[in-house]
Amino acid sequence: MWPFSLKGKADGTIFALFQSSGISPFFHDFSKISAYGSDISSVSSLSILGCISSDSGDLKTSDLSRRGLLTIYMANLATETLFRMGVARGAITPLRHGEVLLFCITAALFMFFFRCRDGLKGFTFSALKFIVGKEEIPTHSFSPEVAFSKIDRKIKHREEVSRRLNIIALTKKLVDKVCKHGPRHRCCKHYEDNCISYCIKGFIRMFSVGYLIQCCLRIPSAFRHLFTKPSRLLSLFYNKENFQLGAFLGSFVSIYKGTSCFLRWVRNLDDELHALIAGSLAGVSMMFYKSTTISMYLASKLVETMYFKGIEAGKVPYFPHADSIIYAISTAICFQAAVMEVQTLRPSYWKFLLRLTKGRFAVMNRRVLDVFGTEASKNFKNFIPKLDPRYTSVPPELPIELS
Repeated sequence: MWPFSLKGKADGTIFALFQSSGISPFFHDFSKISAYGSDISSVSSLSILGCISSDSGDLKTSDLSRRGLLTIYMANLATETLFRMGVARGAITPLRHGEVLLFCITAALFMFFFRCRDGLKGFTFSALKFIVGKEEIPTHSFSPEVAFSKIDRKIKHREEVSRRLNIIALTKKLVDKVCKHGPRHRCCKHYEDNCISYCIKGFIRMFSVGYLIQCCLRIPSAFRHLFTKPSRLLSLFYNKENFQLGAFLGSFVSIYKGTSCFLRWVRNLDDELHALIAGSLAGVSMMFYKSTTISMYLASKLVETMYFKGIEAGKVPYFPHADSIIYAISTAICFQAAVMEVQTLRPSYWKFLLRLTKGRFAVMNRRVLDVFGTEASKNFKNFIPKLDPRYTSVPPELPIELS
């Protein structure tokens, strides 16, 4: 494992160097433009061309297994940035709850592919199997006869154990009876539960998973204030976001399972098309945890899945080095936004650029770019660069004092 981890660190270092090498020439050219007051209209082309030339090489230095994720992430980020640019210019009217609608469509298609034979493979299939359970897979390995025989053996064993136990055994036996004795369609593969308890258990399970995930994400910030503000540890468990993520995942699973069971009862068969309806209805659960990032990422992943399916079917051509091209163009769009209109860029990526350039992205003279109408200096109203009056065409606001 040690050589592989060392290689990963080396790849990451080279990746960052390539990113920085693409930014540094641009800063040099931009400093000359802003200082000498020459042709400012070349700023846009400088940022885009500099990024494309560097990013086409930096993706090649990254680990092969991470190229797909990096490309999808940057394409997702660039699409979101272009959308915000369109909204800022009045060319696009944002749709209310648009991220929820996008998630409904994406969830419907993903769940349809999940139900189809050889529809999804790899991590995506495993993730959906973990979320909704193996009972929703059409090619379920257990037959009803084998499953019921296993249930009978479990019940007999529990009855023997319950004689030695008291309240706990009686409670467990009561729960088993409630779960097993109830309405269950013959096409449903949840043999140990009826349809009602099947949905309830799915909600409780994924609510717990979502709650714990959000708690784990907040642990570093909570322990950072362990000695200064011990009361903040309570917010680790009683935080609104913890319950929102849990409600999102829990309601998604319960709505999907409940709709699937309902359609099996109505149509008296188990069909892959049920997943389209169940997935779209389950997507409404994002109202509990609205996230444009999640919706955009899943939509990008869906496009990638459909593209590779088209290649396998021979209906879509394969473009060599497409990942490098998409990554380079996407990064160029994001860097263009970082220079000309920072307010359209995702805040987390802007912070990443500041760390990568040691804050140099924030010390540009963006006031000279306001003539393009993008409000480049909107978030930098209080920043005035100190310029040498010997190298400027107009007197600077804060000239450097010459000795």
